[in-house]
Amino acid sequence: MKRAYSFEEIRKAEANAVENGASVWELMQAAGKFLAEDVERAMRREGADDCLFVCGGGNNGGDGFVAAEILRGLGYEIAVLCMSEELSPACRRAKEGYRGELFGAIPRRRYAFMVDCLFGTGLNRPVEGKEKLLVELLNGGSYVVSCDVPSGLSAGGLAFDPAVRADETVTMGLKQELLLADGADLAGEITIEDLEIPMPHGGALVYEDEDVAQFFPKRRSHTNKGDYGVASIMAGGTFGGAAFLATEACLKSGAGYTKLLVIGKVFPYAIGKIPAAVLREFTAIDGDMLASDCIAIGMGTGVSERLYVHIEELLTAYTGTLVLDADALNTLAIYGLDVLNKRSCRVIVTPHPKEFSRLTGRSVEEILRDPIAAARAFSEKYGVTVVLKNNRTVIAEGERVAINFTGSPALAKGGSGDVLAGFLAGTAARGLSPFEASVAACYILGRAGEIAAHELGEYAPDATDVI
Repeated sequence: MKRAYSFEEIRKAEANAVENGASVWELMQAAGKFLAEDVERAMRREGADDCLFVCGGGNNGGDGFVAAEILRGLGYEIAVLCMSEELSPACRRAKEGYRGELFGAIPRRRYAFMVDCLFGTGLNRPVEGKEKLLVELLNGGSYVVSCDVPSGLSAGGLAFDPAVRADETVTMGLKQELLLADGADLAGEITIEDLEIPMPHGGALVYEDEDVAQFFPKRRSHTNKGDYGVASIMAGGTFGGAAFLATEACLKSGAGYTKLLVIGKVFPYAIGKIPAAVLREFTAIDGDMLASDCIAIGMGTGVSERLYVHIEELLTAYTGTLVLDADALNTLAIYGLDVLNKRSCRVIVTPHPKEFSRLTGRSVEEILRDPIAAARAFSEKYGVTVVLKNNRTVIAEGERVAINFTGSPALAKGGSGDVLAGFLAGTAARGLSPFEASVAACYILGRAGEIAAHELGEYAPDATDVI
């Protein structure tokens, strides 16, 4: 398991390290050494022996000068392009220590390998003029390694236009922005180096295969379906497909029982559709439903005042884990969120950014600028676990936050959210906490999407392929 920090958290940690005795120059030398090692490794892999470092005037550029001199000393054909007129003190010192070829204008020669050291984590504006030309040069076709972050990437993982599209990013401490939004497309392969400076309390957890595997332990032989919980899917009413997808996904979760409670006119079409699930027509909340270990509601139900009444009943009478998805969220957005404060159960909400915008009254753009802060604020206000879905999903439960990095553009199709809701319901029914179940479900959905894309391409897979 790793921990990822925001640009701001990283900058504060570096500033604190300097206040406590470290020097900017020492940090720059360490970063430059790591960068040189990783660039050399990549050059060997790619069969390149010439490299152009494109450096800005800040400390990110200084890291580049340090790395360039190390590689030059090892016998590689190295050049540096630096068009900045103003240099930070540490960058100036690094430039003075560089003894290789130095360009003040874009060279005519094409280099097989380039290193992006233009901007660090402080960029808050689009690049223009000669800076724009340098970004376009880096995107011109050579293999590109970015130092710390691809130039043009800003807070929240959103990118200005243009931004460097790196093949690889060597980052000093894992940064959230490399995982979120545009960062996931721009960073390429991420190599993490540790400057060994004290980090503040905070950051976001990043689960990996071995971490998620712990949520799926080997089963005992002497066991039965009663040992693995009951998951109920309350869905349909308007769209039957959503109900069926959620139920099929729930059956893959390992829950002991999967029940499909179908609302209204969809019920006749559900008979015999999924034999492995217990099928009931939903008319009212009853003791059998309340005995479920987890209930997921809202997939394909449509938005209605009647649904709002059922949600309120569940929030006050149910004591298990309640997953509110899709139209359940849209219903709350219309009829009021105050009912969440009446909850007697554990609640997981699973909005995508547009649904979250309806719930919070904040614009999608504002949410995407800092999805972690947005999810955390909602979680703390209402005491719920938030699964804010995007290409990199954020899971927040109070101060505890995780970023899910698995997934594929193949999941950008209708039905993926229904699959997640159903699998999440079954995973929570097995006894995992809301946070753990959310982490596991998002991770597995992402991996399944990756496998489907590998087998069928990114365009072809639908939700049934992911299941």
